[in-house]
Amino acid sequence: MTTSNFDFTAREALRLLGPDPENWVPDRSGIDHNVTIIGGSGSGSTFVFALRRAGIGRVTEIDAADDEAHAGVWLTRARMRTLRTPKHLPGPELGIPELSFQAWYEARHGAAAYAEIDRIGRVTWAEYLSWYRHFLGIQVRYRTKLVRIEPVAGFFRLHLEVNGVPLLETTRKIIFANGVAGTGGSYIPPILADLPRTLYAHTADAIDFEALRGKTVAVLGAAASAFDAAAVALESGAKAVHLFVRRSAIASLSVLRVRDYPGAYDNYPQLPDAARWFQAWHFRQAGTAPPPNSIKRAIAFPNFHIHLSAPWKSARKLGDRIAIQVNDDVFEFDFAIAGTGYFVDPTKRPELADFAQHIALWRDRYQPPEDLRDDGLGAHPYLGSAHEYQEKVPGTAPYLKDIHVFNPAGLVSFGLPVGDIHSIRRDVPAIVSRISHDLFFKDWAHHEARITGDIAPDFEDSLYAAAVWKQPIETATR
Repeated sequence: MTTSNFDFTAREALRLLGPDPENWVPDRSGIDHNVTIIGGSGSGSTFVFALRRAGIGRVTEIDAADDEAHAGVWLTRARMRTLRTPKHLPGPELGIPELSFQAWYEARHGAAAYAEIDRIGRVTWAEYLSWYRHFLGIQVRYRTKLVRIEPVAGFFRLHLEVNGVPLLETTRKIIFANGVAGTGGSYIPPILADLPRTLYAHTADAIDFEALRGKTVAVLGAAASAFDAAAVALESGAKAVHLFVRRSAIASLSVLRVRDYPGAYDNYPQLPDAARWFQAWHFRQAGTAPPPNSIKRAIAFPNFHIHLSAPWKSARKLGDRIAIQVNDDVFEFDFAIAGTGYFVDPTKRPELADFAQHIALWRDRYQPPEDLRDDGLGAHPYLGSAHEYQEKVPGTAPYLKDIHVFNPAGLVSFGLPVGDIHSIRRDVPAIVSRISHDLFFKDWAHHEARITGDIAPDFEDSLYAAAVWKQPIETATR
């Protein structure tokens, strides 16, 4: 069966949906884009489609990666075999069933094959997102890196590097759909910071696992990415892998899953600050539970070892190896992998340097009780209802409301790992609705003239003149 036949129902759905609305946003002199989306993976492309259906044109999506295969995480640093989310979650289809993963998969493999899979394969998901992008004609500008955002009255200047060449563009709105490091970066524990980078890597890095064949590897951390990295190292022929956990047991409570039902999901952003803070704190205390499949994948190897209650006291270079003290023991390894997650801190992002000091953080808006303090959570931006940055001091940086954050920096404000599939159904429409609102009312004078101005009549009076009732003339009687 040809691709065209596979896509028959999807094409029919778009035909029945009708054409995309025309762009209703008036051009402004000197403005290149109405909306610029930073990030070329699935969520960025979902925004392109949603904005298009809202009649908002002049939208551009950029990504620093060389091409589609290197954008996002699915074919790069993600190492799980299957997605960690249930296969039935609504996602990029935005309410159009024929564009869903299930419809795409069943068109190619049949309904029975879809019923048999427990979770969506990581590579299969990447194939679906590629199809979605190309089927909908979404163009991503690769090798386009955002270097700096310069606020100007009414818009932003974007300092870009395109194929390594500086380029200046302008935009009215920005959406950050740029993943886990989008408002911070990889968290490297201080204990590793003084070691040569040739001896360790973060799970977010491109790791040459083949180079670890025959080597002894340490993995620090016990979340999903740590187990996935350990498994890939073992599958690549590592001599042994030791995974170190600070806790006395691996986290097994999926706190986020408990709140993932429509009532909590849809209303979470309206919770008071104290409730949202407590939920985020509770999540951090419980720890991130790795999927059972990730654990099983690693423990299938007899040369995989888990160390519980095993925080690292020190790590030093010893010849070409690493000597690590754990409690009262010293271990030697050829390489270490930090599966230690990410930090959030807008002041650490160079593209935000012009105004990061004006962004309201949670620590600026809410002071938790002493027993619920968490400096990491306090550094998360305190986002508005459409994921927009807010001013630390009102009136100092009004342009911040035109930057929308669709990445995990929204955890404290919105209760889920924003940017994941979970968050698409609720948050993409909310952001697009706000962008539509802002662009419309910024140009209200134009729209007022457009909707109340003189227009040519659809027809002349002559169209119905012959049917106009005329009182019959009575004849005089004698």
